[in-house]
Amino acid sequence: MVDNALLETEFSGLRLHNRGKVRDIYDLGDALLIVATDRISAFDVVMADGIPDKGRILTELSLFWFEFLADLAPDHLIAADVSEYPEETRPYRDTLAGRSMLVRKAEVLPIECVARGYLAGSAWKEYRESGTVHGQVMPEGLLESSALPEPTFTVATKAESGHDINITLEQAADMVGRDTLEEVGRLTLAIYSRGDEYARSRGIIIADTKFEFGWHDGRLILIDEVLTPDSSRFWPADEYEPGRPQNSFDKQYLRDYLETLDWDKSPPPPPLPPEVIANTRAKYLEAKERLVGDRRPV
Repeated sequence: MVDNALLETEFSGLRLHNRGKVRDIYDLGDALLIVATDRISAFDVVMADGIPDKGRILTELSLFWFEFLADLAPDHLIAADVSEYPEETRPYRDTLAGRSMLVRKAEVLPIECVARGYLAGSAWKEYRESGTVHGQVMPEGLLESSALPEPTFTVATKAESGHDINITLEQAADMVGRDTLEEVGRLTLAIYSRGDEYARSRGIIIADTKFEFGWHDGRLILIDEVLTPDSSRFWPADEYEPGRPQNSFDKQYLRDYLETLDWDKSPPPPPLPPEVIANTRAKYLEAKERLVGDRRPV
């Protein structure tokens, strides 16, 4: 038995900066307070039912990765221990514990930086139609879930609601500048490669993942979440077989369930049966336990 899911926060005296699909963000003046709720979205629709403990799982994973990757990329984390938060958060520390981060403000780049190691999702769809991934030509004869010749940096536009849109590197360069794009591309592939190597040692393939970056004090920093089941495709390495969709530790299980329903993928979402909620939670929890367990970054 688990506690009920936290679907929304309401902290009197704290100024809500933004309520995203999953996170509630509060403006504390010099910093932001990011709270990971237990909301879950699929097909860009936030479900009416949450996944208990999901916010804590995502937070623990991101904190692990921020520390593990610290030598590759500076990040926005100030503190995750609620005892170190500003005084105005004190009344809410029981809610915030384990599912929040105090972070630096940054000028967020208006793009999603995506590392792809395998053909899946929108990349597989584009490859079938044109033999390209985000406009980049790929070898002939690849199958669904095939490994790409090498990890590939691609870009999408960020969307507050609706689907992110895949764009070419030239379009991205027009948006953020070529030098900036080259730097986030380098960081994206370095972080992905480090993360995937470690995940494989824990029995997980990271098929693809997306990162966000922003400017802070004249340098690019890693922001938001990192290598979680919400931002990545996690596949069990011992079950991997190209030529078909893969089982996963992310919310693909939920998407597959929703595909069986007579639902047009627009609000309002259908209710989720208890077993779907429990099984989705188990997927997230297994990913966290495999990757973090009782280990600390080395």
